[in-house]
Amino acid sequence: MKSTGSKFLDLALVILCSALVAGLTTYALTSKNQRSAQAQSQPAETGFTMPVAITAGDRAAGNVDLTEAAEASVHAVVHIKSTINGKTQVVDTPQMPDLFEFFFGDGYGSRQQQIQTPPRVGIGSGVIVSKDGYIVTNNHVIDGADEIDVKLNDNREFKGRLIGADASTDLALVKIEGDEFPTLPIGNSDNLKVGEWVLAVGNPFNLTSTVTAGIVSAKARSLGVYGRNGGIESFIQTDAAINQGNSGGALVNVRGELVGINAVLSSPTGSYAGYGFAIPTSIVTKVISDLKEYGTVQRAMLGIQGTDVANLSEMSEKALGELDLTEDDVKNMKYHEGVLVTGIPEDGGAAEAGLEKGDIITSVDGKKVKTMAELQETMARHRPGDVVKVTFTRGKKEQTREVTLKNPQGNTKVVKDADLAILGAAFKEVDDATKKALNIGYGLQVTGVTKGKFADAGIKKGFIILKVNGQQIKSEDDLRAAFKSASQSPDQVLFIIGTYSSGKRYNYAVDLSEE
Repeated sequence: MKSTGSKFLDLALVILCSALVAGLTTYALTSKNQRSAQAQSQPAETGFTMPVAITAGDRAAGNVDLTEAAEASVHAVVHIKSTINGKTQVVDTPQMPDLFEFFFGDGYGSRQQQIQTPPRVGIGSGVIVSKDGYIVTNNHVIDGADEIDVKLNDNREFKGRLIGADASTDLALVKIEGDEFPTLPIGNSDNLKVGEWVLAVGNPFNLTSTVTAGIVSAKARSLGVYGRNGGIESFIQTDAAINQGNSGGALVNVRGELVGINAVLSSPTGSYAGYGFAIPTSIVTKVISDLKEYGTVQRAMLGIQGTDVANLSEMSEKALGELDLTEDDVKNMKYHEGVLVTGIPEDGGAAEAGLEKGDIITSVDGKKVKTMAELQETMARHRPGDVVKVTFTRGKKEQTREVTLKNPQGNTKVVKDADLAILGAAFKEVDDATKKALNIGYGLQVTGVTKGKFADAGIKKGFIILKVNGQQIKSEDDLRAAFKSASQSPDQVLFIIGTYSSGKRYNYAVDLSEE
């Protein structure tokens, strides 16, 4: 017979064994439930496939693996430093009171003084899009720069050369010399969906190789930051943090593809306040292709003025009256999305195709158009001479017309940038001895002529350019400015006045257009 102490010991062992069994059972059930929950939330395949559902907790926990996309992106995103050199300015510095000027005339008692303005330095980002060193960035990152310095993620540094820039889309193309540079594949921004994960990669506040994550918050967003000057806006809106210095950097999807160029920070303070905006690759690819091939963007115009139909319900009766509409007209419209045509320029493609004021454009080439921003984005993919099918409603009847797109000059010619190389000539400023001999105060002398526009026009070595299209030409920069203005004009002609060593004046007309 066991003692009382022995009985208590046996009871304790039974309790301990029971607790162990219960604990193991609980662990097994819990582990099974966790494995079941994981199986439901994880994708069937590894890689960049998104989970079936993402909650706020999932997002905080980082259940979406963005590491490979980030790793691929940082090496192709570069740091850009743009420098505008200091300038020497000559100013008049008064040395005596204004009383002396009253008696002795302007300038008395004053002397000229040279003032050297300091250089201005800006920072931004860029994306390498080809192995031979072509980099896309924002126009505002390099605008006016005398020097462009590019630094890669591996700390290699290069001098950048501007290939071309477009203020209307705020894009620019820069080239560095070399080969086998890391690149980002260009994806199709049309396939982006609201709620999809994206990365913003750039150099905010001069901090290199910075990656932030967020989702696509909206598409085809217009802010009016470029539109006031005829710009094209159809931004991807994201809540991935974008700050100063991110401009020109990459917006990347989970597959590591470039889907946008970060461009605009919308904030009351100048720092990140929730949303950033990127230019979609649907616009980027066309623009950089044009800049590389032509030096300027071949802008295709539909030939209309318009506004979002969605805006009409918010307009006052007076504003509607200016559009020849009433509130009843708006209520009776068949479509509540699309672009209302408010004006038709006479020389545009839309006028030739028969579109009229009051038509509502609903699609282009079968793709639905809800807003003016979407219509601008669609046009930005085309070149002058392209033919598009425009579907619109007139009254309650739907119609489709073929429209031939034109350039801003009202024709379908290719527009070349002000690249002096196509003139086929070399230049130097006229020396003092030549000025004295010919009794001229300025001029730009042609020091050599090869195959090009000058040779076609009959201009020979030794010719001194005095005026182009009425503007005095004192330097190569003056010629470049006149050339750029002429290349964007309807005529695309340089009317040149100048002289040879004989002193006789000559006039030439140089056609810049290409059939």
